[in-house]
Amino acid sequence: MTSYRYIRYDTLDDGAIARITLNRPESRNAQNRGLLVELGEAFALAEADDAVRVVILRGAGTMFSSGHDLGTAESKAERAAGPGQHPTFAAYGGTRAGAENRMLQEWHFYFDNTLRWRNLRKITLAEAHGAVYAAGLMLMWACDLIVAAEDTRFTDVVGTRLGMCGVEYFGHPWEFGPRRAKELLLTGDYIDADEAHRIGMVSKVFPRDEMEERTLAFARRIARLPTVTALLIKESVNQSVENMGFYNALRSAFTLHQLNHAHWAEVNDDGYAAARPGEALQDWRLAPDLLESGRS
Repeated sequence: MTSYRYIRYDTLDDGAIARITLNRPESRNAQNRGLLVELGEAFALAEADDAVRVVILRGAGTMFSSGHDLGTAESKAERAAGPGQHPTFAAYGGTRAGAENRMLQEWHFYFDNTLRWRNLRKITLAEAHGAVYAAGLMLMWACDLIVAAEDTRFTDVVGTRLGMCGVEYFGHPWEFGPRRAKELLLTGDYIDADEAHRIGMVSKVFPRDEMEERTLAFARRIARLPTVTALLIKESVNQSVENMGFYNALRSAFTLHQLNHAHWAEVNDDGYAAARPGEALQDWRLAPDLLESGRS
């Protein structure tokens, strides 16, 4: 078992299944920089290990992930200059000025890393439960398959709470369909596990108390397949979607995301690169109740 600060990594079935657990339950598995870097290291470890056939990604505690870490003490400390700063904030464009800084940092740690995990040379399986917010969707969508507990709710509230046009890895139209994507982003409403299964975003829905056992059983079925067969099935589907424009659409949406940031940084006196709470937008820190899509 490899030791990390923000995640857990273990293997099962003589190494055939690797399991990565987001391990910041006190912060609802919010994605600070340290967690994302460790996650990349764990995926790379699983990819390099020829014994591994399937990688499971899950979250500790009450939910899969609440998205980007927007303000915990750990997140603030790793961003601030000084001995506690995470080294990636002084590289990857982190020393550049203006919008270039934000664009390069987000490219490397919110976009390109997610795309790299999507293209991992293993079959990946997201095990979702509780709430999956915004950038939590990105991590889940990077996986080949998704299973969800019956209590899971999927939502992206960055439009209604931050004035943003979606997250950096903009899989929404591909996962929800175009009109549902617009609805969910414009309202901040959620869909439940059954609806996610109905539209094809989720492969299986399991009772919460059977989640771990049944996810492992599902992973074991996939792990029995010859590795070359599994990889070429993955690649056949991924390349088909790319030929439909998936990759170029992601890149274009990332550019619009940066324009959205630049707009707010310009209109806010303090340069804050998202909308401030006000009459039109809810305060994300107050976390008001969400509404289910299709219900008033």
